[in-house]
Amino acid sequence: MSTTPEPRVSVVVPVYNPGPHIDELIASLLRQTMAPGDFEVIFVDDGSTDGTGARLDDLASRHAHIDVVHIPNSGWPSRPRNIGIERARGVYVQFADNDDWFGDEALQRLYAYATAQDADVVVGRMAGIRRGVPRELFRRNHPEATLANAPLIDSLTPHKMFRREFLLEQNLRFPEGDRRLEDHVFVTAAYFAARRISVLSDYVCYYHVGRPDASNAGFRTFDPAGYFGNLQEALDIVDRNTEPGALRDRLHRRWLRVEIVDRLSGRRFLDAPEEWRADFFREARAVAAARFAPGVAAGLPASRRAAADLLIQGRMAEALEWAGWESRIRARATAQVSPSLEITATGGLYAGASPLAFTHRSDGTDALTTPVTGIRPDALDVTQRLGVARMDILARRRSGGEEFFLPVTTSAERAPVKGRDTADRFRQVHTAVARLAPDTLNAGRNAGTWDLKVRITSCGWQRDADLPLSLSIPTDGAPPAVVDRVRRDRLTRAKRSARRRSRLLLTRVRNLLQS
Repeated sequence: MSTTPEPRVSVVVPVYNPGPHIDELIASLLRQTMAPGDFEVIFVDDGSTDGTGARLDDLASRHAHIDVVHIPNSGWPSRPRNIGIERARGVYVQFADNDDWFGDEALQRLYAYATAQDADVVVGRMAGIRRGVPRELFRRNHPEATLANAPLIDSLTPHKMFRREFLLEQNLRFPEGDRRLEDHVFVTAAYFAARRISVLSDYVCYYHVGRPDASNAGFRTFDPAGYFGNLQEALDIVDRNTEPGALRDRLHRRWLRVEIVDRLSGRRFLDAPEEWRADFFREARAVAAARFAPGVAAGLPASRRAAADLLIQGRMAEALEWAGWESRIRARATAQVSPSLEITATGGLYAGASPLAFTHRSDGTDALTTPVTGIRPDALDVTQRLGVARMDILARRRSGGEEFFLPVTTSAERAPVKGRDTADRFRQVHTAVARLAPDTLNAGRNAGTWDLKVRITSCGWQRDADLPLSLSIPTDGAPPAVVDRVRRDRLTRAKRSARRRSRLLLTRVRNLLQS
């Protein structure tokens, strides 16, 4: 263990057979703008058999702020993380997985924000590479976030910065053993115990990576009965810290939506083994009946409420039909850019080749239109949700995956649906206008090419559609430029066509002269 003075931050990394997937993490730790003397890295090798342990020992021999602990294989990240907590000396503890990595300024920015806010927990902005990360949570910095005023419950992975004294005082540890959702139990308990939680959103601190072969621990198959037993431990923490009512329902809704309903949706459910689908459906239905009050499912948007309704009714066949229909929901959009870098995008959701349709009912309410039968009418109501549906414009850096919302003004209007017997049906057309402000991207650390896209949020769906626009920000301080890829490709094709015509004309002239 290092004998240097107490560091500001301890980075704890559980390690098990990562192979080359750990390279990016190591490189990012060595690139940190925080001085090596101000942070330590504790790799806890959980019995790796691929040579990683020896590689980390060599790394530690060359860097005084890196420490390696070797333990017999425990089978899951909890024990390595707990050992890291015990060995940590930093004011704050930051957890990372061995196949993720950090932004270069992450530790410096997170620590500065933590101390400025005197926070027990700091949630840094994440970028997802081949896996999802919270989106709405990172719309803005939130110095005093709570479970009541911010969507913190959407972020239950452990990749956060925790005050070490807070962890020790509250005796917060990860449940050990071969189990799932240990991070949900740990983070949920921390959220309730924390005096202050702060969210840092203006810089991407953490890159959460799904391996191309989906071999991360979180992507493995699982036993539904054990999984839902672990899930209920997190629900128990919520129940001990809340009264029955709106807040508890909203927090519970996260588990119903993400861990149950989302797993019944789209290709994810359709492609699962048939026996596993039946087991999952049975266990999920039992948990939904036993643990969730009526207000939990009622507060879901229509796309999720419909699937939950089929689950509660026990309609497995219709749930499969719903998953197939929903898997075809897509966003489509077009865009134009002005000389002043103002972007105007227009788009909507589609079910296959047809616009997603809604029905205006005789009682004055609006309902989602779907060919799937067996869903109760109230589960398809979208009257309120259509009023808050929106389309955002985002920029995503091509090289790193960082993603930021652009400031936009949005609107939506109803348009008729073409076809027979559609007098009471309509679709929703969205418009978003944004002015590009490159300095707002990643706190000004923004050189490179940023691809633009829209994100339509409607009735529980979030669907992205790429725009044919890219923002190029040079490293030399030159003005940024917007590339219209469609116009560029059209001009390129036109030039190629002109060259072909010129060559053909020259050939004809030569032939005439020679004849």
